[in-house]
Amino acid sequence: MGTIGKRVYEALFLMDTAMAAADWDGTLKVIETVLSRGEAEILSIRKWDERKLAYDIDGKGRGTYILVYFRMDTQKVTVVERAIWLSEKIMRVMILRTDRMTQADMDRPTPIVLAETMPAGVDGVPAGIAPSAPSAPMAPMAPAAPSPN
Repeated sequence: MGTIGKRVYEALFLMDTAMAAADWDGTLKVIETVLSRGEAEILSIRKWDERKLAYDIDGKGRGTYILVYFRMDTQKVTVVERAIWLSEKIMRVMILRTDRMTQADMDRPTPIVLAETMPAGVDGVPAGIAPSAPSAPMAPMAPAAPSPN
């Protein structure tokens, strides 16, 4: 049985927003260094978005997501995963195999690019994105029926 060879992967890295804002090139270098351990060929690397986290990670409430597409030998994935888990600068990561991903798919605008290019609409929400409507008040619940004992 032969080896499968190189495949295309998509990775979404979660990095500390303060670190990314202070040293963007250094942040990208951390990711490039980790991927170079697996001899990955980086096809695309860019900022996906900056978001408030659902819960604090290492005392940090915001994170910067960086989307990376790369080609790598399937046998080297575990080497990269180990390097990621040993890195103190990478908060979280998700790596997926994307064999059917085209270059056009990789070049699609990210949420942060869309937000920057769309004109402002109502209340600062970009046009084309519906502002969240206030939720309707809930009707009072009927009392539970007594049990037939």
